[in-house]
Amino acid sequence: MKFDFDLFVIGGGSGGVRAARLASTEGGARVGLAEEYRLGGTCVIRGCVPKKLMVYASEYKDLMVDAAHYGWDVSVGDFDWHTFHPHLTRELNRLEGIYGSILDNNNVQRFNARAELVDAHTVKLSTGEQFTAKHILVAVGGRPFTPKFSGSEHTITSNEIFLWDDLPKSVLIVGGGFIACEFACILKGMGVEVTQYYRGEQILRGFDREATDVIASEMITKGIDLQLGENVESILKTETGLQVTSTCGQVVEFDQVIYATGRVPNTTGMGLEAAGVALGGKGEILVDDYSQTNIPSIFAVGDVTDRINLTPVAIREGAAFVDTVFHGNPTKPDHDLVASAVFTQPEFGTVGMTEDEAAKTGAVEVYTTSFRPMQTLFAGRQNKAFMKLIVSVETRVVLGCHIVGPSAGEMIQMVGIAVKMGATKEDFDRTCAVHPVMAEELVTMKTPTRVVPAASKVAMP
Repeated sequence: MKFDFDLFVIGGGSGGVRAARLASTEGGARVGLAEEYRLGGTCVIRGCVPKKLMVYASEYKDLMVDAAHYGWDVSVGDFDWHTFHPHLTRELNRLEGIYGSILDNNNVQRFNARAELVDAHTVKLSTGEQFTAKHILVAVGGRPFTPKFSGSEHTITSNEIFLWDDLPKSVLIVGGGFIACEFACILKGMGVEVTQYYRGEQILRGFDREATDVIASEMITKGIDLQLGENVESILKTETGLQVTSTCGQVVEFDQVIYATGRVPNTTGMGLEAAGVALGGKGEILVDDYSQTNIPSIFAVGDVTDRINLTPVAIREGAAFVDTVFHGNPTKPDHDLVASAVFTQPEFGTVGMTEDEAAKTGAVEVYTTSFRPMQTLFAGRQNKAFMKLIVSVETRVVLGCHIVGPSAGEMIQMVGIAVKMGATKEDFDRTCAVHPVMAEELVTMKTPTRVVPAASKVAMP
């Protein structure tokens, strides 16, 4: 059978664009790609990149206050959203243009349209066009999820924050994951009064608890009204704002209510069921180790598969897909020991196991240190940094590293290499410290804070 394309990619985010480019240039394939909104996907347009730029913007007030302690004659005014936001828009437009150029320069035919599956080899575009392809790759990412309740139509998600015309004076952020916590810190740094509700007992569930306790404490010190065990019952729109009634009986009015209670795979209305593609309980596309679905011609990468929902992982999955399908070299994307960063203030970098996870594998030594960073200590700030290594008693391998403090994301990238290589605690100890930097603490922790016995295993009935 003759196909219109060797590969048709649905979704123009990082994973889809990487796969399309490599399949065309290295695999010699005829490639088409459809994106219904903007090239760049969640990361570039409504996620990592604009968020990180907002992080930078939100940190300048504290830096200017610090500068006065270092002898600089500075004055701190208010944050001006109307100055910042046009710059942000221009930068996102620039990056989107780069993504378009990458596809054009690598002979990928792109379509500004929504694509749906018709069958195992056919896609239909919202323009009415229909194409066949030998292989189809779905890389449409995820979307924010907001539960339905009385007044839920008055809420927004992280997607809409980047489109604000004006900065609100007060916000309620609902959720305890990294998106909720990052925006709580960002908006507080920009001068917004921030309240955060999370129904659980501590924010950043799934991360190392000792580290998240430090982050929560620092967020509260920063002035964020973090309320745990709390949730929204209903929202009433008034002439002056949004009146929120909480599950604990509070009634408070806010300018905006932002929901960051999770994301779901963006698979609704894509024709996946009609094409016979199997989905999981969250709507995620089920794939094997090679990103192949139960339909041999259809593959999926990135957040739509709900494996590890990080941009660099999607890029690796896209490259592995091309190796597998177009180079005849079956390649599994490596999902083991993926480092990540949470851009709260303080920043959080993590790789490997949490303490609880590690204890399930055997007895572990836990090394911790907490201190006030030199730069901000000199300026009179009380903020703390925290570092933690988790080491197997039996093998001496470093099973996990967790860093809370300035530049934690930069540090964890380097530590991630050592942990990925299977470095032992003694390898860390043999490494001479760089002084004076915060990261030297990682190689100078000599005595364990505690030894945790192996977690007992519950007998199965």
